[in-house]
Amino acid sequence: MLEIKPVESLEEISHLKQEYFAQSTSPLDGMWHFGFVPMSAHFGFYEQETLVGYCCVNCEGYILQFYLTTDVKTDAKELFTLITEQNSAVIGNVTGAFVSTAEPQYLSLCLDNSSAYKVNALMYKQEKLTTKSGAPELELQLAGLEQLNAFVEFAVTNIGAPKQWLLSYFGNLINRKELFGYWKEGKLLASGECRLFDEYQTDFADLGMIVAESERGQGIATQVLHRLVSLANQRGLTPICSTESGNVGAQKAIKRAGLEPLNRIIQIEFDRK
Repeated sequence: MLEIKPVESLEEISHLKQEYFAQSTSPLDGMWHFGFVPMSAHFGFYEQETLVGYCCVNCEGYILQFYLTTDVKTDAKELFTLITEQNSAVIGNVTGAFVSTAEPQYLSLCLDNSSAYKVNALMYKQEKLTTKSGAPELELQLAGLEQLNAFVEFAVTNIGAPKQWLLSYFGNLINRKELFGYWKEGKLLASGECRLFDEYQTDFADLGMIVAESERGQGIATQVLHRLVSLANQRGLTPICSTESGNVGAQKAIKRAGLEPLNRIIQIEFDRK
C-alpha cells in the first residue's frame, strides 16, 4: 500500500531528483526547477516505508514536479489521478500543473487529467556555436555587492518584481559571480545573468536578461545575450534560457543570439470534481 508523507528535507529525495533530471529529454528551466521548486511543498511516496517517488506543489496548488520510480507496485497514472482529483488528504488542494515538453512522462500524466492547457513559456538551447559577427561585443561588468540596491531598483522599475525577493535573488547571484550589468554614463541600462548549476545540469548555463524600458528596440538585448552566450561557451557550457510566450521582442533577441526554441513550458488546468 502506498503512503504519502510530507518531505522534511530535500536531501531525503536528492537521489530521486537525480533520476528525475536524468529522464528529461533536454535541460530543464533553471528558474522553475531551482528557483520556484525549492519553495514548494514536497511530498514523498512510500511503499512499505521505502521512498519510491515524490511530487511538489506550489502555494497556488500547481504541481511542479512528479516522479515515481519504475520498480514499484503503484501505478503512476492512478496515483497522479488520485492527486489531481484532490483525494489525498496529505497533499490537499491541487488545481493544475506546470510541466515542460522535455518531461514526457510527467507531461503525459498531466494531459491525461487536463481540462485546459496553454503555453506559458518557450525554452531555448544553443544547438551549435555561433560565428563571430565582427561587431564589437557589448561590455558587461561583473556586479559587486555595493551595486545590489541599484540592480534591485532597476528590476523593480522595469519588470515589477518584488523587492524583497530581488534582494535575496540578486544578492546570491552577486556572491556567485553570475550577475552582470551594462552601464552607460553611470546608469544601469541592462542586467545579464549567467547562472551555473551546482548539480543535475552541470554542462549548461542558464541565461537571464532585463533591458530598461527606455532602451528597448535598440538591439541591446541581442548584444547582452551574445555576450552571455560567449561567457558560457568560454567555460565549456551550453547556454539555455526561456521567455514568456507573449514576449515577442525577447524571442527575437534570443533567436538572434543563436538559441533555438526546442521546448515549451505548459500550464495545465485540472477538472475539479
